[in-house]
Amino acid sequence: MISAYLDRFEGNLAVLLVGEEERKVNFPRQFLPEEVGAGDYLKIEITRDEEKTLAAEEEAFNLLQD
Repeated sequence: MISAYLDRFEGNLAVLLVGEEERKVNFPRQFLPEEVGAGDYLKIEITRDEEKTLAAEEEAFNLLQD
């Protein structure tokens, strides 16, 4: 789990300060919950989508076979 501080909004972007180092990351505002605002802390979890990865690999393989 990654912690991020929502510093501010700049148009359609949210400026997040991410992790212990507070690295600045511009993130599309549309992917954040509507109720968040500047000064809020967020939890970010990134996981691998095994199902979609395998489907994409299978599709690419099938295209190469044609």
